[in-house]
Amino acid sequence: MSKAEESMGVVTALVRSSFLINSVYTESAREYGLTPQQGQLLCVLMAQSYGMSELGAVLGLAKSSLTELVDRTAQRGLVRREPDPRDRRAVRVGLTEQGAELAEAFYTETCRRIDLLPAGLDGAERATLAELLARVVHDNHVPTVFLDPAR
Repeated sequence: MSKAEESMGVVTALVRSSFLINSVYTESAREYGLTPQQGQLLCVLMAQSYGMSELGAVLGLAKSSLTELVDRTAQRGLVRREPDPRDRRAVRVGLTEQGAELAEAFYTETCRRIDLLPAGLDGAERATLAELLARVVHDNHVPTVFLDPAR
């Protein structure tokens, strides 16, 4: 690898890393019969059910896009709408039993694949990478769209 290929700025490294993660995520979703958006929805719902407005904020989707995503995923029997006990006018979206099983399998496989990406790093380098990326995530208030597999 040439010196020019080895060295890149933080912006380039982050953008290219994003493309790498997205391609792994997309490939994994496809193998589980999901769209990447459905995979993300299932992973978000693994932690808890959400109201539609909360879910839209977490996923960064407009109301119409979120409604369409939830509708398509509900038609497959993976999520369900349920009344919100705190607000009779609102609904919450949660995983069905089938959705929870698929979410767990998809999540586990996607984590395995992503964990292989920094295989060339030793333990200390992996820890440093995790620490630095965690700071970027926390500093930018990124919502919990993917659980930490170590927890």
